[in-house]
Amino acid sequence: MSLGRGTILLYGLPAMPLAVMGVPMYIFLPGFYGETLGLAAVGTALLVARLWDVVTDPLIGSLGDRLHTRWGRRRPLIAAGMPLLLISAWALFRPPEAVGIGYLLGWGLAAYLGWTLMSLPYTAWGAELSEDYDRRASLTASREGFMLAGTLLAIAWPTVVGAGRADAATLSGLAWLLVLVLPPVVVLTLWRVPEYRLPSHAVGWREGWRLLKRNRPFMRLLAAYVMNGLANGLPASLFTLFVAHVLRAEGWTGPLLLVYFVVGILALPGWLWLSRRIGKHRAWAMSMLWTSLVFAWVPFLGPGDTWAFLLICVLSGVGVAVDMALPAAIQADLVDLDTAGGGGRRTGLYFGIWNMATKLALALAVGIAFPLLQWFGFDATQVDDRDGTLALALFYGAVPIAFKLAATALMWRFPHDRRAQQATRARVHDVEGAPGEGTAH
Repeated sequence: MSLGRGTILLYGLPAMPLAVMGVPMYIFLPGFYGETLGLAAVGTALLVARLWDVVTDPLIGSLGDRLHTRWGRRRPLIAAGMPLLLISAWALFRPPEAVGIGYLLGWGLAAYLGWTLMSLPYTAWGAELSEDYDRRASLTASREGFMLAGTLLAIAWPTVVGAGRADAATLSGLAWLLVLVLPPVVVLTLWRVPEYRLPSHAVGWREGWRLLKRNRPFMRLLAAYVMNGLANGLPASLFTLFVAHVLRAEGWTGPLLLVYFVVGILALPGWLWLSRRIGKHRAWAMSMLWTSLVFAWVPFLGPGDTWAFLLICVLSGVGVAVDMALPAAIQADLVDLDTAGGGGRRTGLYFGIWNMATKLALALAVGIAFPLLQWFGFDATQVDDRDGTLALALFYGAVPIAFKLAATALMWRFPHDRRAQQATRARVHDVEGAPGEGTAH
């Protein structure tokens, strides 16, 4: 069945309120709870919650692969996760006056479980909506474009409705926004976007692991994705420090982020156009090369170079959305290799591993950057520290280039292109004995 543009947009729409939930969890809550409970205790509680999230990813992904209901495999899990996510968000964003670390940990565990129940089947659903090489890119682009829009809204929310910081009133407003927006958006998508009945069968863990190891293009893509995730995670974790200590323009933090993400959304259709002509892997590789070229100028910046850095944000922002959209679309193609080998449509498991890789890359970025910066002598309490700020500028602008170039080398001659995908789909149809995408629930 051919998906129209409206269906593709409807599929991506829930990513916007989900991103509004994600930004406070990562950015606002540590400081909000840290004021009363202590940063060390809050950091430990949220780390434990994140580790729980990593454990649940492959389990819920595999559960979705084995689930068979009259409503499909993915939609029941999304519907089950939504109330848990909303209740948890309400508890975290509108806490009572006296709370302890147990309150934060308990509701944090519940929130991440609800998040995984919704987001993981949601991404797997998108991979199964179409067999077409280019339409899969459009589906992931719709999802990631709406996610960027939600990220923008969440980042701007404290300034738009509050005093410019994530205080109790700001978080309370975000809780109301989620309660009012998430349910109707998700219900509309579940109602209007089809989920196809696809042939599937359970595979034993030993046989499944053997098939996974034999999927060499997937392993290659996963390595490139982790490398690129490190390249993106380093500047993301160091952005506020770079603006404050290298540029000495702390007041520009919000506008610079806004420009960066807006440009990313606007540039996404152009990357889709390019991917249809040169292939998804080659378009992604070119975006990484472009970002590397732009970031090469970052270590030369210093105090007062804010306008030059604004230009860098514009030019590098061109590639931010494609960094999320095209790799996920390639990942959907590689699940077909597993299916052709007898894996039985394990889309959920593959995206569970994909989510684990995403979180691993972000964790490694923080784990690498902050200890090494301290070892090189950077001190965030010092205003004029030339050696420390030089190290910060290199870790922010130069080190990511090495990771991006490594990822580019893995993807430039990636073997699974459009022609290989068509051959794989033919093998899938031979294995399953039925052409096409199945019938809709």
